[in-house]
Amino acid sequence: MNKITKLGLVFCMLFILSSQAQATETITSEVYFSRAGMKIMSGTANIALGWLELPKNLLLWSEKGGINPLTGFAEGLLWGLFHTAARTASGALDLATFWLPTYPTPDPPFVLDNFSAQSDYYGFRMAR
Repeated sequence: MNKITKLGLVFCMLFILSSQAQATETITSEVYFSRAGMKIMSGTANIALGWLELPKNLLLWSEKGGINPLTGFAEGLLWGLFHTAARTASGALDLATFWLPTYPTPDPPFVLDNFSAQSDYYGFRMAR
C-alpha cells in the first residue's frame, strides 16, 4: 500500500471511532433571531459604553472593606483598565459574530445591568 492510501485509512478509522457531537438544544427561528438581536445590541452597547468599567471598578474596589483606600484606588484603576479593554473587545467580538446563536460573552451583558457586580467574560455558550 502506498502512503496516501494508508493515511486515508487512518483518517477513516479516526472518523469512525470518534464520538459524535450532538446538539442538546433545538435552535428555532425565534431563538436564533432573539439571540442574534441580543448580540447585536449588547455588542454595540459594549463598544460604546465599555469605558464605564473604569469608574465601576474604581467604585467597587474602593468600597472593599479591610484595604487601604489608596490600594483600593490602584487596584480599581488596574482592574478598570482591564475590564474596559475586555468589555470593548467582547462587544466587538459579539458584533462580529452576531450570526452565531450564542449568548453575549460578558456577564452581565450590559455594563449598566448590575453596576455593583464584578464583570465576568465567557466563551461562546449556548445556554445559561
